[in-house]
Amino acid sequence: MSTGLLLQYIVVALIVLISAWVVLKKQFPGTVRKARGAIALGLIRPERANWLQALGRKIAPPATGSGSACGGCDSCGPTPPKQH
Repeated sequence: MSTGLLLQYIVVALIVLISAWVVLKKQFPGTVRKARGAIALGLIRPERANWLQALGRKIAPPATGSGSACGGCDSCGPTPPKQH
């Protein structure tokens, strides 16, 4: 296998992985959030190296205060009535 062909396969694989990630984030935000949380919890254990713990903190999904059903953007559902 030539170097050019190998490089082409690597570029195509990266494009496919990025495309799949975008589709997952748009179509299944709750699943992606749970997966990111599970990966992050595995990486931030005290016995892990410092760089792995830092990577786990970067991967971890942002904390939300609501109990949203899907764990997504928190913009779905009815808006609360305004207080007068």
